[in-house]
Amino acid sequence: MFLNTIKSILEDNWPILIIFIITMILVRFFYFRNHRNKIIFYKEFLMLLSICYIFLLFQLLTKVEMNSGSGFNIIPFQEIMRYEFGSRLFIYNVGGNILAFLIFGLIVSCYIKPKNCLAPFIISLLISATVEFVQLNIGRSFDVDDIILNVLGGLLGYLLYVGGSAIYKHLPGVIKNEGIFNIICLIIIIIMIIYILGVMGVYSF
Repeated sequence: MFLNTIKSILEDNWPILIIFIITMILVRFFYFRNHRNKIIFYKEFLMLLSICYIFLLFQLLTKVEMNSGSGFNIIPFQEIMRYEFGSRLFIYNVGGNILAFLIFGLIVSCYIKPKNCLAPFIISLLISATVEFVQLNIGRSFDVDDIILNVLGGLLGYLLYVGGSAIYKHLPGVIKNEGIFNIICLIIIIIMIIYILGVMGVYSF
């Protein structure tokens, strides 16, 4: 189900995504060229990947589906309790909302490097509330449960950042080498290209 969602988003947005990626690469390249700064490949890749993820996330959250209907739920956990625990709908709706903002919370935390969970909490809350209000005005529904799940995901993303930072500090110096991270990112790029080609097919390019 998650793979089908990813495939759908890529199929709908690959033209603008490719233009956006090329634009970002060119702008960053000439920025470094003009300012004589050193390009750190893995950091540039992770920044671009993060921006693309957030772009696709908000594309997904504001997508108007043919069978979607407007509604307004301000009763906490009302919609969550409609799904049988462990069912496909539960995993897709509850788990999907948490997972989507877990990655968002991780990206935000890596960027702002907060000392506590307050900033990720506020950002996740306000962004999620904004998304819900926008959805209400484009034919979708406002659901307080989505806000709760998104905020929970954002906080889990912050905890993942804290845990990852603690692990990183205790890694041997050889593993922290810039070249190692560059190689890992190259492998990720190759895997992503192979996956995207498999998902979209030759006709998409």
